[in-house]
Amino acid sequence: RKNTKRVPSFRKLLRTSQIKLDNKLKNKQYKQKSAAKKYRKEQKKLREAVRDAISRKPFPLEECKKKQAARKWEEKEEEDALPLDMMDEDDLKLMEDLAQKASFLTRDLSSNEPVHVKKRKHESVIEKYEKVPRRLQTEPEKELIHLLPIKDKSGIIPQAVEKPVLNVAHDEEEDTEDMEEAEDFNEEPLPVLTPEEMAAQRRQKLQERKIHIAALASAVLSEPDSNIKKLKELRAMLMEQDPNVAVIVRKLVMVSLMEIFKDIAPSYKIRPLTEAEKATKVKKETQKLREFEEGLVSQYKFYLENLEQAIKDWKQRKLKKSNVISLKAYKGLAEVAVKCLCELLVALPHFNFHNNIIVLIVPLMNDPSKMISELCVEAVKKLFKQDKLGYASLGVVKVISGLVRGRNYDVRPEVLKVFLHLRIKEVELQKDSEDIAPKKKFMTYKEKRKNLSRMQRKWKKAEEKLERELLEAEASESKEKKLKLHTETLNIVFVTYFRILKKAQKSPLLPAVLEGLAKFAHLINVEFFDDLLIVLHSLIASGDLSCRESLHCVLSAFHILSGQGDVLNIDPMKFYTHLYKTLFSLHAGGTNEDIGIVLQCLDVMFAKRRKQVSQQRALAFLKRLSILALHVLPNSSVGILATNRVFMQTFPRMDLLLDNESQGSGVYLPELDEPEHCNAQNTALWELHLLQKHYHPTVQKFASHLIAGAPTEGSGALSLDLSQRSATELFETYCMKGMTFNPPVASVTPRRKDTFLQMDSFVDEELNKQLQQHIGETAAHKPLDFAKHLKESSLT
Repeated sequence: RKNTKRVPSFRKLLRTSQIKLDNKLKNKQYKQKSAAKKYRKEQKKLREAVRDAISRKPFPLEECKKKQAARKWEEKEEEDALPLDMMDEDDLKLMEDLAQKASFLTRDLSSNEPVHVKKRKHESVIEKYEKVPRRLQTEPEKELIHLLPIKDKSGIIPQAVEKPVLNVAHDEEEDTEDMEEAEDFNEEPLPVLTPEEMAAQRRQKLQERKIHIAALASAVLSEPDSNIKKLKELRAMLMEQDPNVAVIVRKLVMVSLMEIFKDIAPSYKIRPLTEAEKATKVKKETQKLREFEEGLVSQYKFYLENLEQAIKDWKQRKLKKSNVISLKAYKGLAEVAVKCLCELLVALPHFNFHNNIIVLIVPLMNDPSKMISELCVEAVKKLFKQDKLGYASLGVVKVISGLVRGRNYDVRPEVLKVFLHLRIKEVELQKDSEDIAPKKKFMTYKEKRKNLSRMQRKWKKAEEKLERELLEAEASESKEKKLKLHTETLNIVFVTYFRILKKAQKSPLLPAVLEGLAKFAHLINVEFFDDLLIVLHSLIASGDLSCRESLHCVLSAFHILSGQGDVLNIDPMKFYTHLYKTLFSLHAGGTNEDIGIVLQCLDVMFAKRRKQVSQQRALAFLKRLSILALHVLPNSSVGILATNRVFMQTFPRMDLLLDNESQGSGVYLPELDEPEHCNAQNTALWELHLLQKHYHPTVQKFASHLIAGAPTEGSGALSLDLSQRSATELFETYCMKGMTFNPPVASVTPRRKDTFLQMDSFVDEELNKQLQQHIGETAAHKPLDFAKHLKESSLT
C-alpha cells in the first residue's frame, strides 16, 4: 500500500494561514505586555532608589574630608603590609581560623546594626528596637540647610549648613505672659445691672429694632420697585442673635413681611423668563419690572422657607448651636409662623407657591395642638368660601384626600368637615358666572343721538353688538371651566367618603362623612344610588351609630331620593320608621342640637315628598312631634310647632286631632314604633293646651295658632315675621347658645315693683287670717291633735 501524501485544499490553507496570523498577533501582544511589565519594574526600582536617597541624611563637608583622609591612610597601610605568600603556613592557617570564629574583625564598626543580623532573621521587631543603643537627647536635633553640591575629582561632595535653633518655647511663654498682662490691663470688671436696669436696657433694644423694622417696611411699601432689596435686609432680622429680644423681634419681622407681601404682590402669577426672553433687549421700564418680579419671587420663596423652618424646629424640638432661643419659645414662633401662612393662604391664592403653602397647612389641620389646628381649619374654610373659580379648592381637596389615605383614616373629624364649606351649588354657580362676567356700560340712544353723527351711530351699533357676543362667550367659557373644576373636586370628595364607608365604618370620621353625604347627595351619580342606600340602611340597622349619626344617614338617604332618585322605584319606609323611633330619644339636654337635623329630615321627607306620604303616617308624626315639643328647649319647640303648621297646611284632614269627639277603629298606641299602625287618628293634640301656657311668648303664639287650625288669615293667623320663616331658620333664631333670652325679658319698673309689693303684703295678711282661724278651730275641737301637730312642726 502506497503512503501517498494528500495535497491540502485551498480552504485548509486559508484556515491554517489564519491560525498563524492569530499566533503572530498573540506573540506580539505577549512581547508588548512583557516589555511594559519590565518597564514598570524598572520605574518602581528607580522610585525606590530616589526615595532612599531622599531619606538619607547628607553628611557635612568636614566629615567627607575626614573619610577621604582615612581612606588614603588605609591604602598606605595596605602597601606597607606583607603579602600572604611571604607568611608561614601555620600563621596563615591561624589567621583563617580566627577569621571564621571572630566575625567582629570584619564588622563595620561605624554602623549601628547588631552583630550576626543575617542569623537572627526571626528575631522580633521589639527585641531589635531594644538592642539598638539609646541616644540621650540632651540637645535638640540640629536641622541642616542643604546647599548646592561641589564637584571634585573624587566625585560630587554635598554641602549643608546647620540651621540656627531658636528657643521657641521660651519666646511663646514670654508672648503669652505679655498678652495676659495686656488683657488684665485692658479688662475691666463689667458693671452688675439691677433687674430694673436690665428691663430698661431690653426695652431700649426692642424699641431700636422696632424703629428699624418700621423704617425698612415703609421704604419697601413706598417704592417697591426700587427698594425690593431691603426685603433681604428685613428678612435677615429673622436670625436675630440677641437672646434678650430675639423671640419678639423674629415674631415682629414675620408679621411685617407677611403684611408687606400681601400689599406688594401683584394680582397675577409671575412665571420664570425663558432663555429667549432673557436674551432679547427690552425697554428700561420692562427690565426694571422684570427685576422687581424676580426679586419679589425669590424673597417670597426664602420667607416661606423660613416660616417652614420655624415650624420644623418646633416639631423636632432640637436646640440650635447658637442656643439663642429656648425650647419653650419655639412654640410661640411656630404659632406666629402658622398664622402668617394661613393669612397668605387666604389672601394670595393666585400668587406663586400657593400649592406649597397648602401642602404645609393641610397636615397642620391634624396637629395635636388645638390652637394650631383651629387656625388651619378656619383658614381652609375661608379659602373655600371665597374661592369662586375652584382652582385653590381643588388643590386643598387633593391634599386632604391624600392625607386621610396616608394616615390610614386616623385623622381628626374637623379635617373632613371642611368639605361642607365647599362652594359647589348650582345657584352659586349661576351667581358666580354673573359676578365674573365683566359688566360693560353701553351708550343709550339719547347719548348716541346727542354726541355721534349718523355714520358713527351705525358703526357704534355694530361694535356694541360684537362686544355683547364676546362677553357672552367669555361668561359661558368661564362657567364651563368652573363646572369642570367643581366636578373634579366633588369626585375626589366622594372617593374619600366612599373609602371611609367601605374600610373604616367604626372610625370617628363617619359622622363627618354622613354629614357630607347629606349635603352633596343630590350631586351623586345615579349609578351609585342603590349601593349607597344599602350601605346607609346597614349602618342604621347595625345599632353602632349614635343618634346624630343615624339622623345624618336618614337625611342623606332622603336627599338622594328627592333629587335624581325620584326616577328610582325605592320604598323608603324603613327610613321613615327609623326617624319615628329616634324622636323619643331627643330631649332638652345634649341632644337638643340634633333637632336641627330632624327639622331638615322632616322638610325633605314630608314637604318635598307629600304625594308619596299616607295620611296615617302624617298623623302619627304630627302627634309624636307635639309630644316632643314638651321636652325640649324653646328654640326646638318653636321649630317643631312650625313644622306641625306645615303638616296641617299641606295634608288634608289633619284637623281630626283637634276634635275630641271624633272616633275611629282601635286605640292610639304611643309606644309603638310603626307610624302606619299606631292609630294616631284616635287621639287629640292635648299638648297644645299646655304649650299655650309656656313661658316663651313665641311658643305660646304658635300653640294658639295651631289650636285655631293654622289659619292663614284672620285673628288666629301668625305675623309675617313668623309665618314666612322656615322651621330651621326659627330654630337658629331662637337659639340660646349665648345664654340670652329671645325676645329679651322686660325689666320691672318701680311702679310695677310697688304694685307687686302691695300684692305680696295683701296675700300675707289673708294667709295669716286663715291660718289663725284654722288653728283656733283645731285647738278648740281637737286639743290633743293640735298639741301633736305643734310638736311635729317644731321638730320639722
